Amino acid sequence: MKHVAPDALRGAFILKDSNGDDPATIVQKALDDLRTSIDGRLKAVETKGADAEQLITRLDQLEARFNRPGATGPSKDADTERKAFEAYVRRGLDGMAPELKTALTVGTDATAGYLAPEAFAPELIKKLVEFSPIRAYARVVTIGSSTVKYPRRLTSTTATWVDETANRTGSNPSYEQIGITPHELATYVDVSTQLLEDNAYNLEGELAADLGEAFGKAEGTAYATGDGNGKPKGLLKATGIAEITTGSASGFPTSNPADMLIGMYHSLPTAHAQRAVWMMNRKTLGTIRKWKDSNGRYLIVDPISEGMPITLLGRPIVEAIDMPDIAADATPIIFGDMAGYRIVDRIGFAMLRDPYTLATTGQVRFHARKRVGADVTHPDRFVKLTCAA
Repeated sequence: MKHVAPDALRGAFILKDSNGDDPATIVQKALDDLRTSIDGRLKAVETKGADAEQLITRLDQLEARFNRPGATGPSKDADTERKAFEAYVRRGLDGMAPELKTALTVGTDATAGYLAPEAFAPELIKKLVEFSPIRAYARVVTIGSSTVKYPRRLTSTTATWVDETANRTGSNPSYEQIGITPHELATYVDVSTQLLEDNAYNLEGELAADLGEAFGKAEGTAYATGDGNGKPKGLLKATGIAEITTGSASGFPTSNPADMLIGMYHSLPTAHAQRAVWMMNRKTLGTIRKWKDSNGRYLIVDPISEGMPITLLGRPIVEAIDMPDIAADATPIIFGDMAGYRIVDRIGFAMLRDPYTLATTGQVRFHARKRVGADVTHPDRFVKLTCAA
């Protein structure tokens, strides 16, 4: 069979559909149909978009209405009572609609008249609870046993100069061991079941916050003045801390009182003094803020930027409410590196809900507890100022 050149048959055949259209017409028709379909769908999307915009506009209008004072969340009954009271104030009892008269509340005391609808504010008024921030500056560790012991070096080795062949002198360091035992802090609160069910607040959360404040206050007092018997040992009761006496039972000497604070600062080694803080209560701070140098400049320097502490001789002042006031035989100021005071946590603050013990009386008991201990591990890092007896 002879081979036929490909170009010889070009144009010999023409492809047409059943209607006799050529391929270009078929393709063009398909494109027109596709364009028509896409246009239809886009118009449908635009129509839905316009509906969505109308819905968003309607929601914005509703939000604006509910953001007006007194327009958020009223119940139907509360709204009726409000309207009744407004109508009574405006037009009196005779000018009120019958359906509004039934919404008024009459007091048991006939002379009290009609009472205004009560409003309950979603806010609990509480007094300020202050406690010493010693935990924020001390060294805090967590332990997993009933007590922790630390070896502490009392004396170190001593090197001496000797000749080439002279006898050497030996030296032996000495040590002791200190132990810190966690003590338990606990209380409980009884609450009726109905109060828990009907209260307007998260009462359990409020109890947890209240108990947390109570525990923080008790801990802060112990960290400052605790004697170590059933509670942590505080800074003022720890042994081995150097002491400087003012020489005046009324407080500080009248002549150059700031000299005593300068003496405290320089009584500590440089490494400890550069990390130390002054600890005193607000009354003591108010007294020493009035002190000036010979040039009339105040001894205490206010911070130059917001959030920074005020300083004395370049070191921060920590206000501790549990530090004593200036008085005879009191210790109103302590200066030191707080890393030398150690707090050990055995069990953190925990609250247990007990619905069973008082179930027969319709009450729930909340138990709160914590186990914590503290003591001074490095007394050489502190110095305290004591007023004369």
